[in-house]
Amino acid sequence: MILLSIHNLSFPIEDPVLKFLLVLIIILAAPLLLNKIKVPHLLGLIIAGAVIGPNGFNVLARDSSIVVTGTTGLLYIMFLAGLEIDMGDFKKNKWKSLTFGLYTFIVPFVLGYLGGYYLLHFSILTSILFASLFSSHTLIAYPLVSKLGIAKNKAVNITVGGTMITDILALLVLAVIVGMSQGDVGTEFWLKLSVSFIVFALIVLIVFPIIGRWFFKKVDDKISQYIFVLVMIYLAAMLAELAGVEAIIGAFFAGLALNRLIPHTSSLMNRVEFVGNAIFIPFFLISVGMLIDFKVFFKSWETLEVAGIMLVASIGGKYISAVMTQKTFRLSKEEGKLIFGLSSASAAATLASVMVGYNIILSETETGEPVRLLNEHVLNGSILLILISCTISSFISMASAQKIAENDNEDTVSGNSHEEENILLAINHEETVERMVNLGILIKAHSNTENLFALNVINEDKNESSVKNAEKLLHQAADAAAAADVKIQALKRYDNDVINGVKNVIKEQNITDLIIGLEDEKGFSPSFVYNLYSGYLQNDDVNVLVYHAAQPLSTIKKYAVMIPENAHKEAGFFHALLRVWNIARNSGASVVFYAPENILDILQKIVKKANIEAEFIIMSTWQDGEKTAAKLKEDEALIVLMAKRGMKSYIPRMRLIPELLNKYLNDNNYLLIFPFSEFNENSPEIRSVGNHGDFVEIGNVIQKIFK
Repeated sequence: MILLSIHNLSFPIEDPVLKFLLVLIIILAAPLLLNKIKVPHLLGLIIAGAVIGPNGFNVLARDSSIVVTGTTGLLYIMFLAGLEIDMGDFKKNKWKSLTFGLYTFIVPFVLGYLGGYYLLHFSILTSILFASLFSSHTLIAYPLVSKLGIAKNKAVNITVGGTMITDILALLVLAVIVGMSQGDVGTEFWLKLSVSFIVFALIVLIVFPIIGRWFFKKVDDKISQYIFVLVMIYLAAMLAELAGVEAIIGAFFAGLALNRLIPHTSSLMNRVEFVGNAIFIPFFLISVGMLIDFKVFFKSWETLEVAGIMLVASIGGKYISAVMTQKTFRLSKEEGKLIFGLSSASAAATLASVMVGYNIILSETETGEPVRLLNEHVLNGSILLILISCTISSFISMASAQKIAENDNEDTVSGNSHEEENILLAINHEETVERMVNLGILIKAHSNTENLFALNVINEDKNESSVKNAEKLLHQAADAAAAADVKIQALKRYDNDVINGVKNVIKEQNITDLIIGLEDEKGFSPSFVYNLYSGYLQNDDVNVLVYHAAQPLSTIKKYAVMIPENAHKEAGFFHALLRVWNIARNSGASVVFYAPENILDILQKIVKKANIEAEFIIMSTWQDGEKTAAKLKEDEALIVLMAKRGMKSYIPRMRLIPELLNKYLNDNNYLLIFPFSEFNENSPEIRSVGNHGDFVEIGNVIQKIFK
């Protein structure tokens, strides 16, 4: 029967297995083939969709299955844009984003209106809707930029923020023009649109994070967490449509809402990006390609005339807007090109507006032909606009993003802060393994993909069950790291004394950071405190982190960081500070620093170069910091920079910290960091918060502070 059905195969293919197989082959082959000739695979997927679609060889129909999966891909692109945006940088650049959003809305809009009204002789309403087609844009090249590791670049941040603004404005124009064409625009219309949009935004941006934080606390199952994310995307999209705006705005808002709940280095983020880039986004690009019909451009000169005006208004308007943004904020030439590349693609909102305008029939001719708000020439011209704008966007975005990434890498290599980093997780209890791995992934350098170690020390006198338990714990650690696409090296060591075993591994592997996990119920037990001060802290050239996790890292809203007087004079201060910076940048949580005034001055200078969302509060005495820490609320965590006896920043009351933490913060996350007191052979003269992939190079700035 199978052979018979294949023999009688007809186009378009209807067999679901064969359809899905063909699409997967295209998704697989496009990047492999096109990367060799330096053509963005995004463009290849669009062209492949045109070839196999109903307007090409009609191999596949653009049926409901393609549309549903493609719509998910479109929502996914907008969701990822909101999810990966750095909220600290977004707040810092909000006025830049607003300015770019207005530029990229107004300039193409004016060009489009002039072309529609004076050259194509459209009515005023049609000309306004026609002009709005060019104001919006789709971040179709965003996955390319994100893959190159520059998603946090200022130009990308400004463009993503501006996209939200210009798309909202363009879609609001669509809603108003549709209402006016149907004669129902009045006070009631404006009031309803305004109220519904505000209610939608409040629900997504306020209620969604509350629901998400509760869900991630209660549910550990990884599959359920991912399905929850999909539910949030579609729920936000549906609420947006109910509010009278397009679903893509809802998806973007969902990304903003879950931004702080899905750390950029987490396994959940890895799953979200992996599934989107592997399945949903390619489906969307293929579905866009299926709309392209090259034949229409040979049938009517009027279609070519309309398409030409659309291309000039859209591409020209976006280019002028990008140049204006570059000049206004004194960005580099490559950053200006990147803004143009990202914003030049017209697909989602443009297509939505065209289809809505095309389906609105204003009247009929004497022969019974419908008079549409946007005619078929605009519809066909928009298809050419989508193809050419996506081509330009893909090439320019990839070229400029690669140059920016190369420049960032050169800055990293030439700086003094790119130290060797080896992080050791001393795992001993099953319930702490995944939490310690998650912390290790959060604090590590972006470029550190292999120097993460998990160690379990087995007493030489123990039986076979101890060996099996060690293998189980190490396997659990390796699985947790692999879920975030990080390789962890499992170490199993036999020794009569656990502390000696850890010390020997520190020397053998040249460890720079040692992470020790506390059990939930025990906290700081007397035996652990003894082992800590008499054993682990005897390693003078290792950064020791003691971690207590009462809830998932992703659900922490704010970190309070206590820094003692003279801490900046310690050898390992900036190395320890880098860990705090990584936690803030990778988790998206805000940070409140409590420290003496002279240290806060240093931190504020660092923030100007390596931005995080931070507050600075002068801590007059250590006791004031202890009182503040004891009053931490739910979903807040504590980080304390400690010191060993004999160090310049040592305070006798630090001995009381374990007791105070057991008493007041047993239900909160906390992290004690003991900076090393002596440089090891891998330590530069001054440890600094450096450019590890996404971070800004500030080693030279810190050195200037101390001169």
